[in-house]
Amino acid sequence: GGLPKQYRDLGGATPLRLSVEAFLSLPEIATVTAVIHPDDRALHDAALAGVDDPRLTAPAPGSDTRARSVRAGLEKLGARRPDKVLIHDAARPFVPQDVIRAVIAALDDVPGACAALPVVDALWSSDGDLAGASVPRDGLWRAQTPQGFRFEAILAAHRAHDGTGADDVAVARAAGLAVRFVPGSERSYKITTAEDLARARTDYAKT
Repeated sequence: GGLPKQYRDLGGATPLRLSVEAFLSLPEIATVTAVIHPDDRALHDAALAGVDDPRLTAPAPGSDTRARSVRAGLEKLGARRPDKVLIHDAARPFVPQDVIRAVIAALDDVPGACAALPVVDALWSSDGDLAGASVPRDGLWRAQTPQGFRFEAILAAHRAHDGTGADDVAVARAAGLAVRFVPGSERSYKITTAEDLARARTDYAKT
């Protein structure tokens, strides 16, 4: 409830600002563009006030689903025609540089790459609040971001997609693109609940 999580104050910066700065801290990043709700331009501008880097462009207006919003961002980048593009969730503000670089490096070999962590906890199905059957966890991963792709391939995949994909790996796989998992980080958690927000404020205070 209330202010969208990417614009919440963590004690001097917002998740959006920290995410943008994480990518701008790498010289190999050529352009950073936020995709935002069309009504949130003032919130975006306030969150990024004082970020003086010519690689940060004006935001792109998003759409009614995640996939359609990503496509809007890709279409805005179309004139630049980058070789590679990274798609990141601003609700993961503590993404480490080495994770970003690992995703970029993987794109030399495959058309898609995704930061991810293997599932290590026991998994169970349930019947209401009762344990059901054990679910094998071998080969299961927790997807994170950034998710990176060769630009022309993921743009074509989004243009052919119906806009319902849960993330960009889903869009890429629907188009037949290979996507490699690279090691993510427990530091790159997603702010989803009030508890996550409290954790993020504690973690930001430590930086």
